[in-house]
Amino acid sequence: MANTTSTEEEPLPRMNAGTQMFQDLDSNVSATEIESLCMRCEENGSTKIMLTRIPHFKSIIILSFECPHCGFKNNEVQSGESIQEKGQRYELRCTTRADLSRQIVRNSTSSVAIPELEFSAPPATNSMMTTVEGLISRIMEDLEMDQAQRKDIIPEVYEAVEKLLAGMRGALELPEEEEAGRAFTLVLDDPSGNSYVENLCAPLTDPKLKVHYYRRTREQMIQMGMINPDTEDTDQMAEQAKAQLNMREEMKAAETIMRVAKEASESNEILTFPANCSGCNLPCDTRMQMVDIPHFQQVIIMSTTCDQCGYKSNEVKCGGAISEKGKRITLRIEDKEDLSRDILKSETSSFCIPELDLDMVAGTLGGRFTTIEGLLRQVHDELNLRIPFIDGDSAMEERRNKFKSFLDKLESAADGKLFPLHITVDDPMAHSYIQNIYAPDLDPNMTTEVYERTFDQNEELGLNDINVEDYKEDKQDQPMEE
Repeated sequence: MANTTSTEEEPLPRMNAGTQMFQDLDSNVSATEIESLCMRCEENGSTKIMLTRIPHFKSIIILSFECPHCGFKNNEVQSGESIQEKGQRYELRCTTRADLSRQIVRNSTSSVAIPELEFSAPPATNSMMTTVEGLISRIMEDLEMDQAQRKDIIPEVYEAVEKLLAGMRGALELPEEEEAGRAFTLVLDDPSGNSYVENLCAPLTDPKLKVHYYRRTREQMIQMGMINPDTEDTDQMAEQAKAQLNMREEMKAAETIMRVAKEASESNEILTFPANCSGCNLPCDTRMQMVDIPHFQQVIIMSTTCDQCGYKSNEVKCGGAISEKGKRITLRIEDKEDLSRDILKSETSSFCIPELDLDMVAGTLGGRFTTIEGLLRQVHDELNLRIPFIDGDSAMEERRNKFKSFLDKLESAADGKLFPLHITVDDPMAHSYIQNIYAPDLDPNMTTEVYERTFDQNEELGLNDINVEDYKEDKQDQPMEE
């Protein structure tokens, strides 16, 4: 991008109090034009800047530079959103031509990889909005740029790049229907959480697309400018100190926290302890309170609010030991009274409503303690705000109408205009709960199924390698070979 500097003759417009900086695409947004330096001929060109929002997605900054002297042009798209709470990694399995047309928002902090071709690319210098085919074609153009020089200077690198280019050309020639051996995986990893890969089955789960959320490492936070690498970070010191604790000390600390939290719950006290904000990493306060749900168990409600960046987070954690078996709860909703039932959806639970074609995988919305009506409205709001590419010229009319019909049905269900419904909450940890209004008697409209967890479920929950026997034994006297 050209070196953009505002001049005194054409200053950037000031935003008055209450003025919305990022406006929707359909609100006649005007671009701001400023004089800037062309990096090719070093003459003055012009850069147009527009702050806008993609419907159902996020705020972006669109920049367009043009030099009238040498004709150089350049366009960029930058994210206008704050850094998300967690990083995101998308894994897309491309098997047909339709997958190559999926739209992608690639932030400048994201890396791209194709494991089948043993290819990985570091974060780019700018953000872009493109398709899978466009992203791979852009990578191929960058690789082909210096091939003529490589052929004469380093022929072995030239051969390796040619082999990689051949693999990418084959990847762009996927058939219309799935064929064995004609597929590849595209991995988009963004620590900022501001990238996106289109879900062709929205609002349902896309079987070809997997989304993973993770905590950022210190190296990733340094790359994004969240931490100064030249100063000793308190978080790093805390992590090093925590790594030196043995199992016995960690268990004693956990027992102390649970004991204090239990005493606080008996006196209805809210605990406040210091923490670091997930958005800006500055110190903030986290409030915690234990709540006893009748006929179920104790849960921990945690709330974090940052006064510096305005970040807010609410979590619900279940107390007690890990259940030996999973639990699946199905409730038949017949009237508005059923919509007011309390529901606890843990982080490990998935839930579905077949009548609405709604199927939410584990981890969606995190832990929630609300009512069935409140859960339906939260799902409606999240899908309405966070599913991009439904509006606009690129959206197919069939998908737009299907998604709008789904949102209307979801809203009607939350308003109590659509009965009967069946909601099923499946939790392999058995930490989810739906209120039984007939307790302690059985609820005629509710069925509970207890089942054995599969090996894959235990592996995902980290239970296969957990050691629950003899973990308190002192092993300092054992030989080093062991």
